[in-house]
Amino acid sequence: MTDSDPPAGADSRSWTVDELAEMHAGALDGAAAAEVWSRVRDDADAMAVLDALDTTKAELAGLREAPVAPMPDDVAARIDAALAAERERAFPSTSQQHAVAPPVPPQQGQVVDLARRRRAKQLGWGAGLLTAAAAIVATVAVSLPSQTTQGTPLAGDSANESSDQPLSLRGDDVGSGAPKTIGVKDFGAFGNRAGLDACLEANELTIDNELLGVRPATVEGEEAVLAVFTTGELAKYRMLAFPASCDRDNPGIIYDEVVGG
Repeated sequence: MTDSDPPAGADSRSWTVDELAEMHAGALDGAAAAEVWSRVRDDADAMAVLDALDTTKAELAGLREAPVAPMPDDVAARIDAALAAERERAFPSTSQQHAVAPPVPPQQGQVVDLARRRRAKQLGWGAGLLTAAAAIVATVAVSLPSQTTQGTPLAGDSANESSDQPLSLRGDDVGSGAPKTIGVKDFGAFGNRAGLDACLEANELTIDNELLGVRPATVEGEEAVLAVFTTGELAKYRMLAFPASCDRDNPGIIYDEVVGG
């Protein structure tokens, strides 16, 4: 779905798919995101688009943890053969060199430009290496199955967003960090899922819904860890923020609200 191909009835709408994608990706500033949200929060079609973006973002984030398939043996063998053939062509054996006719000596009075001959030799080597590289790329491209993902790319996919730097949030605007948390799996001070579970247990919280994302942040300057869970309701998510020091013996909750919807 793109703005160039809107659904029926789109002319009367106060939003565009690009606006939804930018808001979902956290590409808008706080004021712009709030303005778009006020226009779409009661629009069922807009919320359906946001829910589809959430689902796709979570699925794409899961691909980072998928195992990489090893190169098939026959592909590796063909690459080795192509390299060997190119090496033999670029570096012929001694016997083959003897079979090559000697170069014709220059005619009397002909001036041999040694620099030009050196450049020509270098160009010949470069062409040989380019041919080898092209052969390898062609072999791999034909033999390996395509993994191209079809569809419209999403603006601000989480793979392009760095979670190295924690989000900086105000205490009255913690919920705005949900779109930038979904799809990220950085447990920050908790270390791993076990650390998050220990904090949940310390706060007597039992959450059986799916964890959509977790990342470090600061709330009013205090180091924290954000976590977003599904709620079982369309486009609604449970957003929590815990102090970074939270563990099994040190409970604490900064924020616990349902956002979206």
